[in-house]
Amino acid sequence: MLTTDVLNINPKLVCFIIDKAKEFQAKEGVTFDEEIPNSEYDYDIAQILADHPDDLTYAEVRHIIEELDDDQKVDLLALMYLGRGDFSDQDWSGAHKEARNNLAPDLTEYLFSKPTIAYYLEQGLEFLGYSCDE
Repeated sequence: MLTTDVLNINPKLVCFIIDKAKEFQAKEGVTFDEEIPNSEYDYDIAQILADHPDDLTYAEVRHIIEELDDDQKVDLLALMYLGRGDFSDQDWSGAHKEARNNLAPDLTEYLFSKPTIAYYLEQGLEFLGYSCDE
């Protein structure tokens, strides 16, 4: 666990996004395309709920994420990488560099296409010494 304050994004805001992600993902089942996706990105996008653009929870989170500056967006994506296990909890700089190099143009859609995004973000925060339970 890292003990240094390394986040540009407020951990409480990440916890709010986590709560909204749980709320959004619980609304209805995840959809699956019958065709086999060509890439992980295609697979993730296939998971997005069909009516998400009109969903108020999704719209609220989209607005919040769109208002973030690039450093905060990079932190959010790096937290997902860290929580997903792409990097060890001691390799925040590696996760951060990867996130900066791969920042999705529509970060909200990319993150919310992952059915376990709330878990990934929670784990990422925990690896950095933060908790949403506080």
